[in-house]
Amino acid sequence: MLLTRTSASRRGAHAHGEGAFVDRLRHGLARALPTVDRRTFLRRSGLGLGVGLAASQLTLVQRAKAADKAAAGVGTGKVEVKRTVCTHCSVGCAIDAVVENGVWVRQEPVFDSPINLGAHCAKGASVREHGHGEYRLRYPMKLVNGKYQRISWDQALDEIAARMKQLREESGPDALYFIGSSKHSNEQAYLLRKFVSFWGTNNCDHQARICHSTTVAGVANTWGYGAMTNSYNDMQNAKVALYIGSNAAEAHPVSMLHMLHAKELGCKMIVVDPRFTRTAAKADEYVRIRSGSDIPFLFGLLYHIFKNGWEDKAYIQARVYGMDKVREEVMAKWTPDKVEEACGVKEEQMLRVARMLHENRPGTIVWCMGQTQHTIGNAMVRASCILQLALGNVGVSGGGTNIFRGHDNVQGATDVGPNPDSLPGYYGLAAGSWKHFAAVWGVDYEWIKSRYAEGMMEKPGITVSRWIDGVLEKNELIDQGPNLRGVFFWGHAPNSQTRGLEMKKAMDKLDLLVVIDPYPSATAAMAAMPGDPKDLNPNRAVYLLPAATQFETSGSCTASNRSIQWREKVIEPLWESRSDHMIMYQLAQRLGFANELCKNYKLQKVKGMDEPVPEDILREINRGVWTIGYTGQSPERIKAHMRNMHAFDVKTLKCKGKVVDKETGYDLTGDYFGLPWPCYGTPELKHPGTPNLYDTSKHVMEGGGNFRANFGVERDGVSLLAEDGSHSKGADITTGYPELDHILLKKLGWWDELTEEEKKAAEGKNWKTDLSGGMIRVFMKNHGCHPFGNAKARAVVWNFPDPIPQHREPIYGNRPDLIAKYPTHDDQKTRWRLPILYKTLQQKNVEDRLHEKFPLVMTSGRLVEYEGGGEETRSNPWLAELQQEMFVEIHPAAAAQRGIRNGDRVWVTTPTGARINVQALVTPRVAEDHVFLPFHFSGRWQGQDLLAHYPQGAAPVVRGEAVNTATTYGYDIVTMMQETKTTICNVERA
Repeated sequence: MLLTRTSASRRGAHAHGEGAFVDRLRHGLARALPTVDRRTFLRRSGLGLGVGLAASQLTLVQRAKAADKAAAGVGTGKVEVKRTVCTHCSVGCAIDAVVENGVWVRQEPVFDSPINLGAHCAKGASVREHGHGEYRLRYPMKLVNGKYQRISWDQALDEIAARMKQLREESGPDALYFIGSSKHSNEQAYLLRKFVSFWGTNNCDHQARICHSTTVAGVANTWGYGAMTNSYNDMQNAKVALYIGSNAAEAHPVSMLHMLHAKELGCKMIVVDPRFTRTAAKADEYVRIRSGSDIPFLFGLLYHIFKNGWEDKAYIQARVYGMDKVREEVMAKWTPDKVEEACGVKEEQMLRVARMLHENRPGTIVWCMGQTQHTIGNAMVRASCILQLALGNVGVSGGGTNIFRGHDNVQGATDVGPNPDSLPGYYGLAAGSWKHFAAVWGVDYEWIKSRYAEGMMEKPGITVSRWIDGVLEKNELIDQGPNLRGVFFWGHAPNSQTRGLEMKKAMDKLDLLVVIDPYPSATAAMAAMPGDPKDLNPNRAVYLLPAATQFETSGSCTASNRSIQWREKVIEPLWESRSDHMIMYQLAQRLGFANELCKNYKLQKVKGMDEPVPEDILREINRGVWTIGYTGQSPERIKAHMRNMHAFDVKTLKCKGKVVDKETGYDLTGDYFGLPWPCYGTPELKHPGTPNLYDTSKHVMEGGGNFRANFGVERDGVSLLAEDGSHSKGADITTGYPELDHILLKKLGWWDELTEEEKKAAEGKNWKTDLSGGMIRVFMKNHGCHPFGNAKARAVVWNFPDPIPQHREPIYGNRPDLIAKYPTHDDQKTRWRLPILYKTLQQKNVEDRLHEKFPLVMTSGRLVEYEGGGEETRSNPWLAELQQEMFVEIHPAAAAQRGIRNGDRVWVTTPTGARINVQALVTPRVAEDHVFLPFHFSGRWQGQDLLAHYPQGAAPVVRGEAVNTATTYGYDIVTMMQETKTTICNVERA
């Protein structure tokens, strides 16, 4: 924690009159909160009355009487307990919210929850403030002459819809870009993808692109599904856990409960990170690697595993394709000397870690954005998968790849939401997928097609990581008709994206910018602050719309372990906020496709207005998303799980004994908590969910499975199907087999086990498009076989630019000697509709000797106090108090060379020309040539406070420089994941 007691900026704020009120408040606060730091915090925040109310634990003065009665225990109003889920990271901690007379007065962690076990981190303990937060956006606003002015909802929606229609008429539907949210519920994320499809573009995306798209691509292309294979709970069954690029103690604090329980049972913990983190402090073995050198490290481990014969040969023979080719490459290329040169780890420690993995099985591996956010993120992910396959650790309890996602519903939003290259459930953009969803949605396929520009319906859209290039790139180089002219930030923080200086230019050039968020996000301030006059579009229109929080509506969310939970509505939407799905419906009304969008949903009244019923949206997801098994989790089943959390085992997630839900009579026996996807078939089939993916030790109707047959049945004359005898327990087919379709079912002689109605629906279909679910029922329940087939995992992914993962140095690096040995990719003329630079830019950086001007490797990451872009959590006074300063961690030797002392103000500069002003934290946590900055800050811009550019009353309590104002160019070649973990900078005293 960084807390400084005096500064010129604070004295200045006090002199401008903001301190007068705080002085009057001081004596009362001193009794309740008696520390100088807290007083200093309040003096510097400049928040006036709002802080005083927040400090007394009540921000809604008009409801003070009800809350005071509840606090005193004498309340006479209606008291309810609403069960919800924390809206921060992806662990999925359950919360019981106590509501009196419509006011959320207190909260408790759910002790029965098998996920959080009655625990909260700092963020979870303060979520009430996000519902009743004083610094939310309260009503629609429009930017007029550089200031935000209040307008009505009707004016805002009418003007936005009119501008959308104008842009469509002038430039076509692809001129608009929609950035969705991993904070949306499953239902809202799904509805947004549907909304964008009916608008007629695939130019949509959300946060997962810039946090785990390389995970999804790398993992799905290795063994079938792009998700965490096991669960936080199952980590208690591990004998060794390797964390690489994951600081779980800060990013996913409650997940550490399960790891600490595992350690009590003897699990060894290895942490690999360029920085000594709070997670590393718990490790049995800490390994410091050079940022971006994950592949040399992972393949260096494989070298020792192969050399000593520690790989699981039988497992590889039966269930893995291409490991022999990986072995050849590893043994030739990643000898201990080359490993030490590339990642900085000596042979002795490499051997020790490899031995720990060998001697302690099953073992799990954990990674997060430290591994994904690189120009070779997909390759790093696949290297981690290959290591686990070599050790036989996939498809077993205590093993797997436990990939911790970021936001509360980033998993679900990825599964069913606005991805530019797929429809919900990862259905591709081919005509067959569109026809499937046309049937699910009950609309004509040709009508949807007519909404798209010619030839664009089946072409993946621009990614969120590069929307700025969609605006700024030369039109002739873009693989679509127009440049982007309008952007919706629908629950997304711009400071979480790289190249901040260019993003500001892109924002200024737009015709339309719409921000929809409970908190206005850094977008509002960036859009309002003056930029270069030559970049500003004189016709630009900027609108802010107040979205409700997830506590003001209901819906489902998917935790990182794939368990789905239901949030009850805790309170009604405050001020003039409206739920995201209501806003979608109201926009669709003005755009002319509301009937098509919501034809399968009932409408309910909220604040006297129509809103689609979330349960009905989930039922539509159940009807259509067969690919990943979002079909069995009906609202009724999920709600029964939420009411009966006590019934589930904290290690296995399985229901303990026979348990019947008292409210509905639903039998939970055999279910796994949250029905983790895939939960196959219709709800009536009662598939229990899948706790651990690819586990052949269980029957498929008990959550078992095998690797997916998603890549054909043969490659270069070699079978890709699993070896004979490698199959899920009790399967009638004991050899490998392809995925299920109507032809296979007929060849097997099982077609007549369908009903006549099921035969009509299944004719000509496969398991992913059979809306009856009959083929799945026959294949799984009657014959114990998996509908997605039974194949081998791929150690070699031939459809990627690097079939075997290759180490490549970052585009901006401080080691020209290694760049010469491990250069980046060649430039690409078109990827995701845009050209992208690699080698020419890297070579120019070397020729310009940037490593001399910017000798420090700059990396970024999370803090326990804040989440994501941070606008929401930095607007929470209780969290803001804990971490008041944006900072840079710098090694004592590097600091001494620059005359920097702990606590000094410093400038961090990068090759982009950006200069950010932060506080120095001098610490050996980082290596001498590395620095670390958190990425949750915004509200200051190259030394300037942006307070005046926020809507009045809606600025965050703590404002600081965004590290991504200064980050550089660089993207993963498969997914366009941005490079945030390895670039270069310099640091100097301010």
